[in-house]
Amino acid sequence: MSVHHESEPKLYRYSRTLCGVFTHALCALFTGFIAALSRPGSSLFSWHPFLMTLAFSFFMTEAVLLFNPYSSPVKKLKHKAKGRLHWVLQGLCVCCATAGLAAIFYNKHLHDKPHFSTWHGAVGVLTVAVVGLQSLGGLPLLYPKLARGWSLAKLKRYHATSGLLAYLLGSLSLFLGLCSAWFCGSVSGSGWYLAVLCPVLSALVIMSQVTNAYMARKPMQY
Repeated sequence: MSVHHESEPKLYRYSRTLCGVFTHALCALFTGFIAALSRPGSSLFSWHPFLMTLAFSFFMTEAVLLFNPYSSPVKKLKHKAKGRLHWVLQGLCVCCATAGLAAIFYNKHLHDKPHFSTWHGAVGVLTVAVVGLQSLGGLPLLYPKLARGWSLAKLKRYHATSGLLAYLLGSLSLFLGLCSAWFCGSVSGSGWYLAVLCPVLSALVIMSQVTNAYMARKPMQY
């Protein structure tokens, strides 16, 4: 990997690094913004946007960026250690998403409102289920003994592909949440468009990272 990076044009490496660092900062700021807007703890509903944003915008993004060869905050760690940290972050993502789903489910129950009656609700519950299964699917990569009869290289490719799908679902769920009555009633105009840029730009960066590492090249990088 280091030889490959050295052979790349400097402008390409710098732009990739800048995109990665920008994504780290963007997701942290977006999560902080939603936290300030929702004020978690002020009501039962307030936990839903906060926990879902923390899950899909922060933990899930950081879990994938761990493997970014240009802007990973833990570049010097061995791949095995990165894999374990990745799984921990994904576990936190699943825990936060499940708690956020439970909060909105119980809130609707208390107010006698229909469940999963919008695109945001339907995509959201699907995303939580897919991310949960995706996290379980990563266990054979952490413990190769569970993958008897399977090629680890193929499992990594399948895991990366399904992981990208899960990430895009998470980004879509966040985007639909920004179109909700709650968010549109709190943020409008240019502020709304700036907020939308977070899931969109993050999805583009993650998509580029995964396709370059696992799909665009035949040799496995990890």
